[in-house]
Amino acid sequence: MTLLDRAPVRRVREALEAAGADAEVLELVATARTAEDAANSLGIALGAIVKSLVFTIANQPVMALVAGDRQCEQKALPAALGLVGKVRRADADLVREVTGFSIGGVAPIGLVQPLPLAIDASLGRFKKVYAAAGHPHCVFGSTLIELARMTGGEIVDGIAAAPR
Repeated sequence: MTLLDRAPVRRVREALEAAGADAEVLELVATARTAEDAANSLGIALGAIVKSLVFTIANQPVMALVAGDRQCEQKALPAALGLVGKVRRADADLVREVTGFSIGGVAPIGLVQPLPLAIDASLGRFKKVYAAAGHPHCVFGSTLIELARMTGGEIVDGIAAAPR
């Protein structure tokens, strides 16, 4: 059995197929557990890696897709998602519960429950971006527009900034 046969990765592959995406899940030799690892494994710019980050806003789980070379501006998330409340980063147990994925392999598609989702507009700097695909050694490539279509997420400015 390869990593592509594991249930979380299979969920991503099925979501890609259901969305009519041309993307394929790639199994990497080296880890893609962090954005830096993924960029190094693929030989691409750090910013072309999509970080799938889970937070809660007033106890409502949400997801932000942020470029690998940016930090999420948590204070901007409630307005971007039309919510009100304090933003907190979700712990590993909540991430697994609401996405069905473990940290290091959280995909933006194939989630076990729908989440309000904001997408960092700065990902548009790249013709192709890569997101985790359910396992720390699996990713898939897409475009910003296709990612928004597949996730139902809103592309917004201001949810990410260059590290300080």
